[in-house]
Amino acid sequence: MSELTLLLLRIGFLVLLWFFVFAVVYSLRADLFGVKVRRMPDAGPAPAALGSAGASAAAGPRASATAPVTPTAARPSAATGGPATTDAVSRIVITSGPKAGLELPLGTEPLTIGRSSESGLVIRDDYTSSHHARLVLWGEQWMIQDLDSTNGTWHNGVRVSAPVPVVTGAPIKVGATTFELRK
Repeated sequence: MSELTLLLLRIGFLVLLWFFVFAVVYSLRADLFGVKVRRMPDAGPAPAALGSAGASAAAGPRASATAPVTPTAARPSAATGGPATTDAVSRIVITSGPKAGLELPLGTEPLTIGRSSESGLVIRDDYTSSHHARLVLWGEQWMIQDLDSTNGTWHNGVRVSAPVPVVTGAPIKVGATTFELRK
């Protein structure tokens, strides 16, 4: 082989080595510091119209005309296991996991759940992503949204793939932690 060929092979291997080094550093940085959370716009499509492309816009309006709002008389009650509404839900209760027994009051702002210290509910376990899930108030309805987590978010035994209405008292599982919305 000529010296030029050997030189080009050495440079190629060096570039390939640096590529792998940068890939490992990027992966470690994402694991240690988390990824940036996308801010949700104040207006967006209704939850039923969300597809996989619209799942990132799930924190839509809280009291907009486009949000589905059921009249109070027709709204299912928490006692019948109906969807969790603002007048029916005031707290989140962790029923199992490292923080079992913890109760947090719910306001009207979205609550991010994850391992990151930026989350509203920080859950430190190996099965929870940095920004795992989000509870969002959509009109008068609480919704749970999975934020593309590795292990998924489970509501009432069903994996959440798009924003779904939260049923009062139904278990929501994030990593090794289970919690419920209660009055």
